Amino acid sequence: MDSKYAAIGGVNELRKKAANVDNIKVKKLKLCKENAQANIHVLQNGKEKQTKVLPKIVSSEDIQEARRKLPVYSVRGRLIEEIKKHQTMILIGETGSGKTTQIPQLIHEYRLEGNGAIAITQPRRVAAITIAFRVAAEMNTEIGAIVGYCVRFEDVTSIKTKVKYMTDGMLLREAILDPLLKRYSIVILDEAHERTVSTDVLFGIVKLAQKERNEKKLNPLKVIIMSATMDVDTFRQYYDNCPVIYLEGRTYPVTIYHSKMKQEDYQYAAVCTIFQLHATTPSSHDFLVFLTGQEEIETVMYNIKQIAKEAPGPPIRVCPLYAGLPAQKQLQVWKDTPPGMRKIILATNIAEASVTIPTIKCVIDTGVVKERTWCGASGAERLRVSTCSQAAGWQRAGRAGRTAAGAAYRLYTAADFAARPLHATPEIARCPLAPTILLLIAAGIEPNTFPLIETPPLDSVKSSLLLLKELGAIDNDVNPKLTTLGKKMSMFPIDPKYAKVLLSAPEYNCLEEALSLVAVLSSENIFYSPMHKREEAFKVKQKFISPLGDHLTLLNVYKAFCKATLKKQWCKENFLNHKNLSYACEVRQQLLTVCQRLNLSVSSCGPATDQLLKCLLSGLFTNCAWLRGGPGMAAGARYVTGAGAAASVHPASVLHAVRPSPPALLYSEMLHTRRTYLLTVSVIQPQWLHQVAPEYARRCRASR
Repeated sequence: MDSKYAAIGGVNELRKKAANVDNIKVKKLKLCKENAQANIHVLQNGKEKQTKVLPKIVSSEDIQEARRKLPVYSVRGRLIEEIKKHQTMILIGETGSGKTTQIPQLIHEYRLEGNGAIAITQPRRVAAITIAFRVAAEMNTEIGAIVGYCVRFEDVTSIKTKVKYMTDGMLLREAILDPLLKRYSIVILDEAHERTVSTDVLFGIVKLAQKERNEKKLNPLKVIIMSATMDVDTFRQYYDNCPVIYLEGRTYPVTIYHSKMKQEDYQYAAVCTIFQLHATTPSSHDFLVFLTGQEEIETVMYNIKQIAKEAPGPPIRVCPLYAGLPAQKQLQVWKDTPPGMRKIILATNIAEASVTIPTIKCVIDTGVVKERTWCGASGAERLRVSTCSQAAGWQRAGRAGRTAAGAAYRLYTAADFAARPLHATPEIARCPLAPTILLLIAAGIEPNTFPLIETPPLDSVKSSLLLLKELGAIDNDVNPKLTTLGKKMSMFPIDPKYAKVLLSAPEYNCLEEALSLVAVLSSENIFYSPMHKREEAFKVKQKFISPLGDHLTLLNVYKAFCKATLKKQWCKENFLNHKNLSYACEVRQQLLTVCQRLNLSVSSCGPATDQLLKCLLSGLFTNCAWLRGGPGMAAGARYVTGAGAAASVHPASVLHAVRPSPPALLYSEMLHTRRTYLLTVSVIQPQWLHQVAPEYARRCRASR
């Protein structure tokens, strides 16, 4: 990629005229409006390229002609020879090279899979499904026949399926029952650079399966690691110096621009840049702007709409894109705009990969990402905005060159980019490991000797083993073996804490309610609160609120959703996320199936909500917090957890402003941003902990 450097936004000059520089305020909006035209001159180098109207790409070729135009097609012979020759190989293919759709087809075309099947993993459910449909169309076959997919809640495969796209989590769960992955002759681990926990564990699973199948003289297992960008040396050493094949992508140039100065306020710099480009680029060039989360996206979207009322240039459609956004709003990203209208997409890092929006010609990269890290000692997750890696920067820039030439505007300096780490910290180094360790032990794998590509922090491993022991899932935390309870827990595809809740529920006669509540807790946020309607959403939420806290409030919402007839409309009226509530229904059905397999009695506690909260405590007993300073404290009362961490009830909780403050709480999550907060909390009686987990209660009392 070409690299050229230009000052972006002129933010420092504009700041001198602004009274308030902490956020994008009304004064800044006015300032942007006044200076949008004046700042156009700040963009240097290649202005002619930006104003030139590129020809619209309209493909009239059939599917097979499109395949022949992919870069992978011209080297298919060489690829097949390499796959035949090597048991393991790494394939680095630029975005748009066709590796994900074409490599499995080539393997099947040459019958290299023999009597087995080809498994291709994807980190995301949507990607696995859409790619499978595309490949089925290219192979002129029904989905579920030769080509199929397997994601949570959907197994669209048959005994005929030879090319199987699946999420990495699904292959990992298959490995519990079949650690040697005997049904597959070839496993392709795609998007390896994303380094999810499931993918990292699969790297070790396939390595062990390969070795053991060779030792037992079974059919050999071929492994192909695919990515657009990755730490090649680390992977090559891990896989015994296996060969690395580099595959060129489509040759659409992306011109890179860096800011000449550090931008203190990247949101403000992004707004300035948007309107400078808006006034100088053709309306057919849509923009993709990377931000860190819903709140930032809504703030920037509001400001764009305000400025656009007076700024020069074509009309604008602003589309948000983030994980918690309702599905129908996410689809707006792919909808065509009327001629002469520009689309500006404000997205989190979910738009870095597996998203192709053909009309994107300009990427505005703020260079930051919101990351969760986990502290094993306190059990708290830390949510922080940090700089993205170089690999992420290149991925973001590549979004502008999927179907034609484009440009990427980085709101950080070239020196800043050069100083960044090449790759992001793997998820396994910054998240709780108890679910993963439970799966490994269930598969008969010793977690302490399992060959992970990178060793996770020792305190994370220790705290996760201790938690599993306290939950009763393993017999000890040194040389762990599954207990009878642990074997049952491993059958549930959820956090071990919630599995323990469900297995305890028959004792409290509340499995009916526990299933619903755990399903919601295992899903994304069900509340949808747009910035411009926060007050209205808050008022509507009141009808669901339980005075005992957030857990019963969530249960009230779920029950009301199940009773609603026109569910989409009902969700819209009640500021709820239809997609996430529907997902919770699917989770509940899956969990119910496991409970029935275990012959658990499904009964209801009715109005006896204490029983449900005690049941919840049986799995979340390590998530208790006690009031510091007595019940008469002011708003934002401080609590102390069993691990000794000081925290406050999150402002979004229904218990945030309750007075007097409850003496003891149960929480689902602890999150550290500027302060440490307890999320999804409920009132409990202090003596309950002694009844449910006496040993843990004694330890907590001694440490408080």
